Amino acid sequence: MSKLCIDIGISLADFNLGIKQDLPMQGITGIFGHSGSGKSTLLRAIAGLESRTLGKITLKQSILLDSQNQLSIAPEKRRISLVFQDSRLFPHLSVKGNLLFAIKRCNKNKLDLDEIIELTELAPLLNKDVSRLSGGEQQRVALARAILTEPELLLLDEPLSALDKNSKQLMLDLLTKVQSQLKLPVLYVSHSLAELQQVADNLLLIEDGKAIDFGNIHQVIHRLNYQDMSHQQTSLSLPVKRHLPEFGLTCLALTQDQHIYLPLQSQTGKNQPPGETLRCFIPAGDISITLDEPVNSSIVNHLKGEIKEIKQQGNAVLIQVQCHQQVFYVRITSLSFAQLSLSPQMQVYIQFKAGAVHTLNNYHGE
Repeated sequence: MSKLCIDIGISLADFNLGIKQDLPMQGITGIFGHSGSGKSTLLRAIAGLESRTLGKITLKQSILLDSQNQLSIAPEKRRISLVFQDSRLFPHLSVKGNLLFAIKRCNKNKLDLDEIIELTELAPLLNKDVSRLSGGEQQRVALARAILTEPELLLLDEPLSALDKNSKQLMLDLLTKVQSQLKLPVLYVSHSLAELQQVADNLLLIEDGKAIDFGNIHQVIHRLNYQDMSHQQTSLSLPVKRHLPEFGLTCLALTQDQHIYLPLQSQTGKNQPPGETLRCFIPAGDISITLDEPVNSSIVNHLKGEIKEIKQQGNAVLIQVQCHQQVFYVRITSLSFAQLSLSPQMQVYIQFKAGAVHTLNNYHGE
């Protein structure tokens, strides 16, 4: 597997970045951390835009930076495209003019312009002045322009932070479609874990300029539960079983016989077909535990499981419950924990409302 190998250090006036990490050059890799953690600085270093970078960066065996040997490939020769939070389109050019500019900068031109226009759904906008586009439309143009330079790696730096919820979901759907069809590796920086949970295959956590964890998106999110109480959740990828539009619900298959209900899900106005995988998450504080099987309850989701781990966190307790092959994370008060006399290996039931199961469509936390 080809990799991006990073071993760099950057000393700024009030901040030091030191990252040593190999990243796979396939799929979408999310980069998550709080504001000021070094996410954008890392992207700028990879793109060659941070002149104070020391160390070594290698992309698919090509050395982009080797400061010890005074080697640094110019940004325009790295075959890396960077899309910023603001689209940075050329205001004096139309949409098509911005796209044609990218083509002129590309030496190989293997991609077909019409194919990229269709893929990014820009045909109705081609002759428009970019200043008259919505934020979401501008970011679609910026994405298409970056793709048309035919990079080996696409960097996205908070590309959706200024968009509304509907535009975010449309852009995320578009991004996954583009990545899947073009097989273009993507590094996606965001302060929104909900965004990254929807599209990323792997997740890199950065804190105070250091890489503190990396791996499968769901596994890293679950490990983050023990470090950051503000993001405690169960992260899921489950196949759609059926839609119940008459009740406003979608049913996901946990096992052949066990299922989970959440608010009715659709993409661009159409229900996702049965069998298609849907990513969703459940905040740990929205799941409760009971010792007896819930009956005659308005809460539609209840599953039998076994307590695997208990972690005291201040006045709260984080409990890991395994239901079939899926682990769920439950946060309850210390009082509830004491009253129920919970312990590892106990058989319990967890329950949560359909509205507690979130995708980006119905999440309001970020």
